[in-house]
Amino acid sequence: MDTNALSAFADGEPGVGEILRRQQRAALPVIVLGEFRYGIAGSRNRKAYEAWLDTHLFGFELLAITAETTIPYAALRGTLKRLGRPIPSNDAWIAALAISTGCRSSVATSTSTRCRTCAESLGRGPKPAI
Repeated sequence: MDTNALSAFADGEPGVGEILRRQQRAALPVIVLGEFRYGIAGSRNRKAYEAWLDTHLFGFELLAITAETTIPYAALRGTLKRLGRPIPSNDAWIAALAISTGCRSSVATSTSTRCRTCAESLGRGPKPAI
């Protein structure tokens, strides 16, 4: 799940919640957790988002970057650069974590959709849930 999807879930977007209920596992890259915490730190609703996170974080499997993650990360970034479609580093890390941990579906929005598409072209990507 990318940061946009987590934010939508925290805001009560029903579509994201429905997708998560259909999954066998709900994984959250630590990069997304960091981006989300950064975003809520400056929010005027910080306390409400922190409370939401305290209540819901236990339901996610946290995915951390390992040496294995660097292999699909480098392949993704290289492929996208050659295609003339570079993406932000954090989006590539999120996609690389999905690939290296064997996630078979993903909730993806914005630029991470390009990561997913590229990962699928490498034969290792998650299958889209939306």
